[in-house]
Amino acid sequence: MGCRDVHAATVLAFLSGTASVAGLLAAVLLPNWRQMRLYTFNKNERNVTVYTGLWIKCARFDGSRDCVIYDPQWYTAVDQLDLRVLQFALPLSMLTAVSALFLCLIGMCNTAFVSSVPNIKLAKCLVNSAGCHLVAGLLFLLACAICLTPSIWVIFYNNYLNRKYEPIFSFDISVFIAIASAGGLFFTSVLLFLWYCACKSLPSPFWQPLYSHAPSMHSYASQPYSARSRLSAIEIDIPVVSHAS
Repeated sequence: MGCRDVHAATVLAFLSGTASVAGLLAAVLLPNWRQMRLYTFNKNERNVTVYTGLWIKCARFDGSRDCVIYDPQWYTAVDQLDLRVLQFALPLSMLTAVSALFLCLIGMCNTAFVSSVPNIKLAKCLVNSAGCHLVAGLLFLLACAICLTPSIWVIFYNNYLNRKYEPIFSFDISVFIAIASAGGLFFTSVLLFLWYCACKSLPSPFWQPLYSHAPSMHSYASQPYSARSRLSAIEIDIPVVSHAS
């Protein structure tokens, strides 16, 4: 499939970006960022595990699926700095990634449905695929950085809590989901950059991020094949016969 069509790399990038945004949404909503194990030495009691999320907190007995203590207002009283940073970083990363997906979709639609010959009067206002995919790749890379940095910080902050208090803290599955989603965002940006690097060598302003001047129609149309050029290599002498009176 050529670069003037909807390329497989751009479709794969769009699907990868969508899956990464879905993973970020799951990591934001799940109450599984940190576990705190509370042990008891009473044989008649059971140990308690406190599951801490970005917005809610849930305490369960071992072997139970029901929350003994459920705090839906936890997000207003978060006392752990890493989780407080994640409350702002992950939604911002999701918003950036959704904007990149929108731009990627615009670029794909522009490639699929826009005519191959642009209107000269609208050349300065045309939306081209290269510009959309380049900006989308940068936004995906930015969303990856916004998500990955605080997610990795949770691991180090968890070790800090264990040293400060007792070794009862452990990070949960949402940390892995966020890091995997950040990896998906990075993979998506790499795909878009590779697509542009493979297609930018085409001699067409369609693969320039911005139009520097209004393109002429002759740059998109094939040059006429003149009759003189067919005979340029062969000279034909036609004898002229004159009639004497």
